[in-house]
Amino acid sequence: MKANMRYSEAFKLQVVREIEQGRFESSWAAGRAYGVKGAETVALWIRQYGKDHLLRKVVRVMKADEQAEVKALRKRVRDLERALADAHIDLKLEAAYVLDFAPYWASADRCRTCTTDPLGGGLHQAARYAGCS
Repeated sequence: MKANMRYSEAFKLQVVREIEQGRFESSWAAGRAYGVKGAETVALWIRQYGKDHLLRKVVRVMKADEQAEVKALRKRVRDLERALADAHIDLKLEAAYVLDFAPYWASADRCRTCTTDPLGGGLHQAARYAGCS
């Protein structure tokens, strides 16, 4: 049968304090140095008694004007992403429109007048891909 080890509060606090002061590189090294058997025991002590709430967290200190600038830049990025999405949708719609009407533009009757396209000649170029000369 395995015996459970009980450690005093003072012992736990001492181990945690030494880890926080940098005497040990890891909780595992501290546990090994003090003869603590469990692999996660010292890590649990750090979470309970130590300053673990400060570890692995990024703290950003910004002035009010910097915060406003970040907020404005994030809004600009959102607006630009929406505009880009709209442009992609417009492009897809135009491509579908061109594919639907390309045979009409490629017909002989249309080719005589396609250079005077009311949309500025853009349709003539699309019709060329469909066979218009």
